[in-house]
Amino acid sequence: MSLLYLALKNLGRRKLRTTFTFLSIVVAFMLFGYLCAIRHSLSGGITLQGASRLIARHKVSIIQLLPESYKQKIARIPGVQAVTHQTWFGGIYREPKNFFAQMPVVPDEFLPMFPEYLLPEEQKKAWGSTRTGAVIGRKLSERFGWKVGDKIPLLAPIWPKRTGGNTWEFDVVGIFDGKDKNTDTAQLFFRYDYFDEARVDEAKGLIGWYMVRVNNPDEAPALAARIDAEFENSAAETKTETEKAFLQGFAKQIGDIALLTAIIMSAVFFTILLVTGNTMSQSVRERTGEFGVLKAIGFSPAHVLRVVLIESCLLAFLGAAVGIAMAALLITSHGDPTGGMLPLFAFLPRDAGWGAVIGIGLGLVTGMFPAWSAMRLRVSDAVRRI
Repeated sequence: MSLLYLALKNLGRRKLRTTFTFLSIVVAFMLFGYLCAIRHSLSGGITLQGASRLIARHKVSIIQLLPESYKQKIARIPGVQAVTHQTWFGGIYREPKNFFAQMPVVPDEFLPMFPEYLLPEEQKKAWGSTRTGAVIGRKLSERFGWKVGDKIPLLAPIWPKRTGGNTWEFDVVGIFDGKDKNTDTAQLFFRYDYFDEARVDEAKGLIGWYMVRVNNPDEAPALAARIDAEFENSAAETKTETEKAFLQGFAKQIGDIALLTAIIMSAVFFTILLVTGNTMSQSVRERTGEFGVLKAIGFSPAHVLRVVLIESCLLAFLGAAVGIAMAALLITSHGDPTGGMLPLFAFLPRDAGWGAVIGIGLGLVTGMFPAWSAMRLRVSDAVRRI
């Protein structure tokens, strides 16, 4: 008779209690999966290419604009390989809930700066020859059913047109894919020259932020300091940081995602720890006489310890596996639950690994005290309780 067989039989003794404990663990690990996906969407998404990119924005706030003339000055700084710029457009498609990022860019500078965006060659040429042309990501195309040749109207509250009104129209000339699954393909990019020509005169020549590619990623912090020193005491001082730091700072406007995730998961797992620990303690107390019999027929205290630990670890691990599998399935099949605000919403394999480790740890912690009590139980004391 194997210890695993004994553990399985013991779990089936109180089916209702075991079922409810199992389901509570499943729900906890489903929540774990969704929180990991949210954290990845808000603070992840930086590819290896991003390690060599800096972002220079206005020192006061990202909503403050910078002069387009800064581009030549940044390009002259030693260590800078290339410079381009982007500007937040903030357009609305039909209704405010249809949120997605849109930015005017210079195509010939933008595509080399972001090699993780894969656009067919003929569509690159079409973008260069179509003044109102725009390229969209694959996820955005699938979300709204857009295809090449479609015309997209966007209402831009912060960018009135020189001819009057706030409605801008763009022609879809290309659909780009991501080099890997961490690439955000839920964005729209259109031509800066069309944007600058059509917007009101007061805003001409102003951009949102600069993307700077550096020759040596190891020198990025020093180069960021040199860029900021170049514009120190000017009318528009800059704050330059790595792309990862910029996006994480953007996410922290919502809150410290890592801290919030840790707090929520700590509360959930502490509750599950109490529930599972109580289940195992009750199970061991109910079987005191049986443990005495096992010891009387030759089972050592170590065998009894292992039986209880296997039982608790099996319950916790199976619950964790089912919860993680359900979270991964739902996240993969339904995608971003916000409708576009979390374009990188995904459950990563490494999070599944961490979930398995946490599940085993949960089983060990909840089973240790009951197992220790069963191991130290004397045969004479146990038999008297039969």
